[in-house]
Formats: sequence, structure tokens, C-alpha cells
Amino acid sequence: MSTFPRTTVGGVSVSRMIIGTNWFLGFSHTTAAKDNLIKSTMDARKVADVIEVFLNAGVDTIMGLHQWPVMRDAVKEAQQRTGKKLIVVSTPHLPVTPETPAQGLDLGEVAKILDAERALGTTFCFPHGVTVDALLDRCTRQIRHLPPVMKMIRERGLIPGLSTHMPESVIYADESGLDVETYIQLYNSMGFLMQVEVDWIANVIRNAKKPVMTIKPFAAGQLRPFQALHFVWNTLRDQDMVTVGTMTPDEAKECVELSLAILERRKADVTLQETRSKGSIKPRA
Repeated sequence: MSTFPRTTVGGVSVSRMIIGTNWFLGFSHTTAAKDNLIKSTMDARKVADVIEVFLNAGVDTIMGLHQWPVMRDAVKEAQQRTGKKLIVVSTPHLPVTPETPAQGLDLGEVAKILDAERALGTTFCFPHGVTVDALLDRCTRQIRHLPPVMKMIRERGLIPGLSTHMPESVIYADESGLDVETYIQLYNSMGFLMQVEVDWIANVIRNAKKPVMTIKPFAAGQLRPFQALHFVWNTLRDQDMVTVGTMTPDEAKECVELSLAILERRKADVTLQETRSKGSIKPRA
């Protein structure tokens, strides 16, 4: 298997595939029952089993809530098993209150959160969409109160970016010169959770001044990997990235091999799933 292609973000070499963590932590975007299934199934050892597959394939970048104990333990174990270091993209929630629009963020509280991120070994630190999207101002075409936060991120040796579900965040960050090195943006062929049509989001990503880390390529499991991965890898720029969420080592292997095959323009070496109804279309031995 080939080593996964890389790109550069803020001077740091990262894998173009990023390990997602929603399917480790119980954020299925499906039902409460599915969330509970994930939470009851996954533990630090099982998460480390999945991360190990990615690391061995050259996918060494991981995104999500690294403050959670299960993630801290899984990352540590996977690194110990493989002798390889993960590049951590963390998306902390910076509290927003009714007073924030007028008074700005509580920078003392922000400092505590960022200090904790530095202590965890974070490389990239992006305020989560819960914060960013609440501060986006369509009237002034700016994301309010974030410049001092970006400065604080830099002061701690971390690399700043934005996590957002709103396409305006990418455009307004570029227009205002906000100090960010990348943006997390929804992108899938179904338009799942995206606020405008897919071709519009594709245009936003294509015109972004910095590399874009895309998320939700499988639309939270509503798109099959074959269709989902063909779409994203064939419509993104060479500097952009795709974040994939999996629950098992075999799923991780399939995503890596499918993606490499697409990028290398060859047939993927994966086993198709079987049902009785497909018997009539199988080649004869």
C-alpha cells in the first residue's frame, strides 16, 4: 500500500486524509440510539486499534475533541504501538454568552482553555463552530472578537484556524485578513448539513486563500464510501484535506485503500459486500 499523500498547512506537513473522531465519541448525527451504540462499543483500546491502521498507512493527522479521556488515552496508546506521532487538530469550544456580542469573549477563560490545549500536545487549535458561527456577522462581513483569540493561540505555539459549518466564515476570514492557516468546512455530495448548494460550497473551497480541511464526506453514514470518496477527492484541490470517521480497523483500511485508488486512478483492492440478491451478477468461476 502506498503512503498517503500530504499537504502543508501553516508550515506543517499533514496527511491529506484526516482521522475523524465523531464515530469514536458517539456523535452519529443519526439517532440517540446510534449515539448510545457508539458510546457503548468504543473504548480507548478499540479507538487505538483504528488509529493504528491509519498511522501505518501514513495518515497521521487527527481532528476532534482531544480533551476527552478516551481520546487522550487512545492517541497515547496508538503512538506507543507504532512509534509514530499524531498531528492533533483540536476544536475546543470557547464559551459564548448573551454578553459576548457587546463585550467580547472572556479572554481569561479562553487563556485557560488554550493552556490546556498546549498541555495536551495540540498542534492546530481551531475554535469550534459553536463559537465561530455564533460570532459571524453578515452585516460587517467579519467574524467578531476572534483576532485576539488567534493571537493567543499563536503565543502558545499553536497554529490557528477556524472550525465552522457556515461557508461565510471562509470568505470573511479571507476578506478581513484574520490570522488563520486553514478552515474546517462541511463538504459532501449530498449537501448534508451544508447551508447552500453543493456546487456553491465547492466554489467557496476552490477560491479559499488557504488549504481547507473538509468534514462529513459520508454525510454521517448516509453515503457509501465508494460514492462519497470519489466525489470529494475528484472535486477538491491538491492542497485540501478530507476527514473520515470510522469505527473499526477494517473500515479504516477500506477508506485508505479506496482513497489511494481514486487518487492514483486505479481499481481499489477492496472486497465488495455480499447479499443473496447479487448472486445473479457475480462472474462464474
